[in-house]
Amino acid sequence: MNIYSITDADGVWVNTIVSTLEFAQEEYPNCTYAVQESPAIPAEETERQWRDEELTSTDTASQIPDWPNRDNILSYRTALRNWPASDDFPATRPTLGS
Repeated sequence: MNIYSITDADGVWVNTIVSTLEFAQEEYPNCTYAVQESPAIPAEETERQWRDEELTSTDTASQIPDWPNRDNILSYRTALRNWPASDDFPATRPTLGS
């Protein structure tokens, strides 16, 4: 999959799509397809997305008082919430039980 900028026979921009070349050629016959660079996602954003998913995945366990290992999960969630402000962000991820 790539990002394609599609122009018609006159060089007029038609569309920009994310697809395979084969799909672009099927959908836009007789056009020109230029591959665009994918925008880089900053490490900070990627790590925040991972952190948010970890928080979501531990929501239920954190809310049930007798959930096994709940104290470790609560500590882990605190570490996740504090992580972006730490000197280790985004280089190292918190781990459950640390």
